[in-house]
Amino acid sequence: MASDTPAGKRVLISGASVAGPALAYWLNRYGFHVTVVERAPGLRPGGQAIDVRGTAIEAAARMGVLDELREHATDLRGMSVLDADGNETYSTTEATASGGRLDRDDVEILRDDLARILVGAGGSGVEYLFDDSIAALDERPEEIRVRFAGGRERAFDIVVGADGVHSHTRSLVFGPEERHLRPLAGHLGVWTAPNVLDLDRWQLAYLTGDPDASGCLAMSVRKNAELRVYVGLGGVDRTDRELRDPQAQKRLIAERYAHVGWEMPRLLEYMWEAPDFHFDGGAQVHLDAWSSGRVVLLGDAGYCGSPSSGQGTSMALVGAYVLAGELKAADGDHRAAFTAYERELRDWVTANQALAHRSAGSGEYGTAQEAAEAPKDASEVLNLSDDYYAVTDGFALRDY
Repeated sequence: MASDTPAGKRVLISGASVAGPALAYWLNRYGFHVTVVERAPGLRPGGQAIDVRGTAIEAAARMGVLDELREHATDLRGMSVLDADGNETYSTTEATASGGRLDRDDVEILRDDLARILVGAGGSGVEYLFDDSIAALDERPEEIRVRFAGGRERAFDIVVGADGVHSHTRSLVFGPEERHLRPLAGHLGVWTAPNVLDLDRWQLAYLTGDPDASGCLAMSVRKNAELRVYVGLGGVDRTDRELRDPQAQKRLIAERYAHVGWEMPRLLEYMWEAPDFHFDGGAQVHLDAWSSGRVVLLGDAGYCGSPSSGQGTSMALVGAYVLAGELKAADGDHRAAFTAYERELRDWVTANQALAHRSAGSGEYGTAQEAAEAPKDASEVLNLSDDYYAVTDGFALRDY
């Protein structure tokens, strides 16, 4: 800790994906001493394409990173829907399943690219501790002492849990995740593959009609050099402890998709060695309060909307802006800042979480039946109504 750090302004952030680095940027700018701890040995590779839309576009612009985000956008031209035999049933250049309407200023970007840009924006003023995590927290009247898994101990004024839907920080302070996690239907597997489908800034939605192996979304990324491959699974036993092992997760996907045709056998081959493979079930996080004492939650750790809301990244970026701004406005008084942060954001977060339930099928992407029936326009198949964007755009950033 810098010896001249003002009282109340020593902040530890757990998590170096999106919410954590975004908050670190703002707090460093406002004169706080910021440390970010991340259990991975470095910035995590891979991950799905994510969306910066609506109010979050303004937050990115205020950070000065919007142009760089656009340089690394997926820049898709459109999508096609394929039936179980691999035949195209629908095509559009109006929208994509993963990014929404293409006539908006929203940015779809790979999660690892966004994380790298946000960390870079924070500069050398932010301290990063990789390959470590919080092991224990001991809150005292004037500070909170942190024992790290690596053995060191340090004191901070504030601890922020920005470590995702399965937040360890949240479990230390608010109890087991079962109290706060609300499962949604379906599991999703994601990995990177070479562009063996020769897609040109395009996305394919392959629908099997099987609820237990519902289909695949494949999209070209990084100037068509790679594919991001997504597969959906239903009927997965969330209590199966074996499925915490990535190899067991891959075996489950392979078993479920063994009967599927089209290009799935070839895409599954790349799953086995993919260094960025990820698998998880749909879920939301709901808490009565986002803070307790000197600990506060940000982004998915506090109010995950699930991928089907399409708003997890945007809520993280906007949440980071508001939390940092309220800490600045309160001059480090965490009680006042945390109260104002939640008061400012709670209604908008609740509205965003409700977006995940707007379709009886798979959220933003509509149902397989809707897609197979070749709708009249992209909004019908993707369920991208004006009401959806009224929520994503419906929060005004204050000046701090």
